[in-house]
This record gives sequence, structure tokens and C-alpha cells, in this order.
Amino acid sequence: MRNGVVLFTSDRGITPAACARAAEDRGFDTFYVPEHTHIPVRRSAAHPGTGDESLPDDRYLRTLDPWVALATAASVTSTIRLGTAVALPVESDPITLAKTIATLDHLSGGRVTIGAGFGWNTDELADHHVPADRRRTVLREYIEAMRALWTEEEAAYDGEFVSFGPSWAYPKPTQPHIPLVIGAEAGPRTVAWIAANADGWMTTPRTSDIGSKAALLHEAWGDAGRDGAPQIHLLIVAKPSADDVALWADVGVTDLIWGIPDADEATVVGYLDKIASRLP
Repeated sequence: MRNGVVLFTSDRGITPAACARAAEDRGFDTFYVPEHTHIPVRRSAAHPGTGDESLPDDRYLRTLDPWVALATAASVTSTIRLGTAVALPVESDPITLAKTIATLDHLSGGRVTIGAGFGWNTDELADHHVPADRRRTVLREYIEAMRALWTEEEAAYDGEFVSFGPSWAYPKPTQPHIPLVIGAEAGPRTVAWIAANADGWMTTPRTSDIGSKAALLHEAWGDAGRDGAPQIHLLIVAKPSADDVALWADVGVTDLIWGIPDADEATVVGYLDKIASRLP
């Protein structure tokens, strides 16, 4: 299993570049950051953790742009992968976002992994003119359109939410295929969506019974006729035991994601040292 760290980036504490460099120096495989474009003051959407419109803390208001953050990390690292946990692609223009991600992958030497969400904050989505009941369709079209721009000499797409005629778009990503994993609870509908459109699944802080949900994903993967096996990126929410790690390996977890605080650099580096000393 690969090991990554997720920094809930904000406009305070350690910078993404300093954190990514420290993580790479300590042998971590992936550096992840989240995304929220903004948080509407008046909201009706319930946060998955609190169960109502309240937020766990104010970091949601202060997140940095993920692609700019990862670009700064790319400039001071050479091997660590650059991921999102999670990004919200439907809150950007898909043609512009395709250019941004392709540029990051090109300049980083092919190190991008996209962790994407459907978007729990439907009030945030509404400000981007994304209908809550169609957000999965919007995301699918964005992914299809961006993949066309990344892989085709003259790309075109004609969908309900994305449409453009034959176009040139460079640079192409360095990777032939940029991995996409979906961060969401793994019910039947979601694993079917992943098997049809993505490369794997990312757990949430509330995910339980990883074994049965991984089995559900593998079943959907087979039903969709996919080769190989899906990636499974698991967010660590408590110090794992040896039995936990063994179970995760048995059910096909490919990546562990360790959360770190958006604190000052000395505190974060000390935290990274602590995690690195007990990596499985």
C-alpha cells in the first residue's frame, strides 16, 4: 500500500510547498489537498459530519485553490504524487480546468491524481449553476470532456452541460491516463458510477465496514467488465492496529491517507516524523 498525507490547506500555517517537500523527504507517496471555492453564509445543505448546516471548523472558509497549491508543491518536489482529497471539478469551467490539470501534469512530469467529489454542499454547487439532482451527470460530462481534450488531437464534446466543437488543446498530460478516484460513501449507485467512469474510490471520514464496501466495489467493477482492480484510497481517522492494516490489504486498499494539521511548519514536520515512524 502507498502512503499519502492530506493537508487541509488554508491561508495560515504551513504552505503546501513546504509540506509536500517534507512529506517527500520522509518517503510519503502522495500529497493531497482539498477544494471549496467558497462557503455561502446562508446554507440549507447539511455537513456530513455535523448533520446540519454548521461546519466542524472554519478551515472550509479558508481553503486554498487546489491546483495552484499543487503547482507550488510540484516546483519543490520530484517524486511525490500530487492529488486532491477532494476536488470539485463541476465548480470550474471544464475547458479551463482541463488546461490547468494538463499543465500541472506536464510540468510535474506526470504526477497528478484527481480525487473528486460529487459535492455535499449543494448551496455551493448552486452558486456555480450546478443542479443538485444532476451533479453526478454534470461530473460525468466534465470528466468525459476533459479526457477528450487530454487525449484527442481535435477534441469535441456534445452533452447536456458541456458542449464544444472540434478544438486543439495543449499541453497534453504526461500520463496517458490521469487517475480519477471518487470520494463518497460507497452505496450501490456510487460504486456503479465509479466502475463506469473512474479508476477507484476514496473513503470519507465517516466510512465504516470497509471490507463489505470494497467487495461491493469489486463486484461492480467486474459487472462493468473492467480489467484489473480499482484503486481504493482510505482516509485514516484513528491510529490503526496491525489487524486493521492486514484487513485493508486483504480487501484491496491501495493507498492510505494520513491527515495532518494546518499548523505551523515545525508542528507539521514533527507530525510527519511521527507518522513516518509507524508506516505499515
